[in-house]
Parts: sequence; structure tokens; C-alpha cells
Amino acid sequence: MSLWTKLFGEKKELSSAGKLEWLTWDMHSHLLPGIDDGAKTIQDSLLLIKGLKDLGIHKCITTPHVIFGVYDNSKEEIMETTEKLRKELLASNIEFDLKCSAEYMIDDGLLQVLDKKALCLMPNNYVLIEMSYLAESNMLMEVIYSLQSEGYYPVLAHPERYNYYHGNFEMYKAIKEAGCLLQLNILAISGYYGERVKDTAHKLIKERMYDFVGTDMHHERHLNAIKKLLERYDVKDLLKNNPIRNATAF
Repeated sequence: MSLWTKLFGEKKELSSAGKLEWLTWDMHSHLLPGIDDGAKTIQDSLLLIKGLKDLGIHKCITTPHVIFGVYDNSKEEIMETTEKLRKELLASNIEFDLKCSAEYMIDDGLLQVLDKKALCLMPNNYVLIEMSYLAESNMLMEVIYSLQSEGYYPVLAHPERYNYYHGNFEMYKAIKEAGCLLQLNILAISGYYGERVKDTAHKLIKERMYDFVGTDMHHERHLNAIKKLLERYDVKDLLKNNPIRNATAF
């Protein structure tokens, strides 16, 4: 035994393995190949799914972007791409429960899809929505109410990343009071998106305002950053006072 070991003990290997098992479901990711700015190929998708499994996630609702004029993904296209990926998982002997929905940008296109009753829904009628990071949508409350009137449960993706709310915390409370649920991007707590986003995420956590957690994983860089985060943070303990629904909602 070395003098260093005698003085300081054996060095413990940090590990992220299984650290997200408590979530059960990852309900925000971009794993479908070639359909948005997430995974580009089937190989990318399989790599990210294997990474999720290593973290303890064996069930996922993947949520490709639907942005009018940019990613015009229909329900049918999303489901078709999901089925192709499921077949690849089976062929590769990878056990993974893959479901699909979408991350809907709040724009005129969303209202059109809603009118046609053509949303690609999460199980139990949850719907993931987002806004531009650059400017607040004046349609947010309208969309929340419209979704609720159809029997859906709106979930606002990564509220901590909307810079225009950082100085107006009352807006987060108003969104919650309107009946919209909030989803944390797990990387936000580490400063991955910047210190202001990190500070806002931790304030929302302190105020017990988060309902869901998602990886929002697009690529291997996200996967590696999540692994490093889980070596530093006990995320389950950090969120213990928030009513996280991942394991029960679906």
C-alpha cells in the first residue's frame, strides 16, 4: 500500500451508471434519426440509447421537434421513423421501450395541428411544448388553454432556458397557475447552458415547481455531459421536494 493511500485512502472511481434509474422514463429526447437536429443516423440513435441504458433509463418517449417551416414532422412521419428504429433495436438485441411524441413549437402550425386533432401525443394525453429562446410567444397562454380544452395536459419544456423570464419569476408562477406543467432539462443544473440558466433552474427547484425531468439529448456531447453531471450531483436528492411525475405519468 502506497503512502498516499495510507494517508488519504483509496481513490474512489466516480460512476454515472444507473444514476437515473429512479426516473423510469426519459420523456424529452431527440433520438429519432434524421428527423430534426438530434440523432443523424441509426448508429447515432443506437449509441444514445445504449448510453441511456447505462444511466439506468430503459424507457423513453422521444420527442422530435415540430417547428412550422423548419421541422414539419407529422404524426405519421414520427411514428414511421420510430417503428424503423424499433426494428433496429430488435435486430441489435437491445431491449428498450421506445415510444414517441413530439416537442411542439408554439406557433401557428401548432394551432393548425391541434384543430385537425393530429397531435402526436405522449401516453395519457401529455403534450410537450416549447418557445423560442430569443423571444416570448404571445400565444403561450392561448395554447395552454386550447390544449386543456381538448383534454390534454401541456408540459412546457425547459422553462429555465427562456432568458426573457429570468428577471420575471412571477411568469413561471402564472404558467403553473394556468395549469401548465414544467420540465427540467437535467443539464441545466450543471451550468451547461450558462450560469443564468443554472441559477434559474435551481430557483425553480427550490420553489418545487418542476413536474418532469428530461435529458433533451441530441448527440453524444449531451450524453457525455450528463454522465459528468451525474458523477457530481445526486439529482434524485436535489429534486426530492419536487413532484416529479416521470415514473407515474406514463
